[in-house]
Amino acid sequence: MGKVLLHVDLNAFFATAEEIRHPALRGKPLAIGGDGRSGIVSTANYVARKYGVHSGQPTFQARSLCRDLVLLPSDFDYYRMMSHSFFGRLRETFPILEMASIDEAYCDATDVLPKKPDPVSFLKSLQDYLLEETGLSCSIGVGATRWLAKMGSDLKKPLGLTIIRKKDISRLLYPLPIESFWGIGKQTSPALRSCGILQIGDLAAAIREGRPDVKNMLGKFFETAEAWLEGKGDDNVYLQEADPKSISMSETLEKDIYAFEEGSATLRRIVFEVCEKAAIARKVGSTASVVLKDSSFRLHQRSLSFDPPTNSASRLWPIASELASNLFAKLPGTPIRLVGFALSKLEDQAKQTVQMDFWNVGEYEELDKTKLLINDLNRKNRSKEPLFKRASEAPKKKGDGHAD
Repeated sequence: MGKVLLHVDLNAFFATAEEIRHPALRGKPLAIGGDGRSGIVSTANYVARKYGVHSGQPTFQARSLCRDLVLLPSDFDYYRMMSHSFFGRLRETFPILEMASIDEAYCDATDVLPKKPDPVSFLKSLQDYLLEETGLSCSIGVGATRWLAKMGSDLKKPLGLTIIRKKDISRLLYPLPIESFWGIGKQTSPALRSCGILQIGDLAAAIREGRPDVKNMLGKFFETAEAWLEGKGDDNVYLQEADPKSISMSETLEKDIYAFEEGSATLRRIVFEVCEKAAIARKVGSTASVVLKDSSFRLHQRSLSFDPPTNSASRLWPIASELASNLFAKLPGTPIRLVGFALSKLEDQAKQTVQMDFWNVGEYEELDKTKLLINDLNRKNRSKEPLFKRASEAPKKKGDGHAD
């Protein structure tokens, strides 16, 4: 018996999360992203998409398409907590779950779905339950491989459910435009079109014929695509790397930046999240690296090794800050679109005799729980303005200031 995998993809996640926080925005065209000439749309709700607004689009272009567009800046801390809430509930049903990104995950359903009398009804009920509990809708793809499950979740949105068996590949996938083939990038698709490969079915035919021009164009991916289209490929869900050698995160910015000060808040948050992952994995590292990607997609990196190894954000943030400052100093006037941080040369924390500073992992997790509870209360209340806030978020009255 083959495996049964799910790919679960949150629908217009950032925009939906903002609608949960600000119910008055429901029904209005909404986009998340940076403002100004260099701003980029991260995502848009389905109302805005009807006007042609989409992710990766310059903000000024989105505004020209939709004059009533509401544009909000990203709040990744909030989105991360909403993601934890959703996928935490999903994990109750499918314990073998791998996060692919903040808004998508793979699940191994091999030991769950076949036991259900009606798997389709079961998954639809699960979608409804998750929507009711979190306010977030998802699309689900079901297949024997990761690629088939991913293609399935992309087919119908929002709240789509698509099962792709090996016998369904030609019927469901062949008619799709070549751009929808997950794994083929934006640069390769136009090249394939110039060779007459307009649909996935055209690619399947070219692979069967062994067309040399297509093989040269795809390189090693030619054999991968062939396997995927035959219903073969990776069918594993990876809970966690057994012994990671490094932990890294990066983020594409909403607009290009030119100075360290413009990206310091983002980099600091990334450093803290990497440290959190390292603490959970009980790993410490002895090399820190900062990477920047410019608007021409060139990577720029600086690293520093130190001793003893650590996973302390209070130690690593000053290092990352200095590395990033030096990088920006060497790139005057260069537009930067991505920042990232990596902690490498990892080893088990238990091997260290020096007591590590876990900064505030426990406090951070408690903050997550508090904010998630508040979000749930406000969502279920369904009022236009949130009734519940943390004390620190409440507006201060005159005379409420505290002396240092």
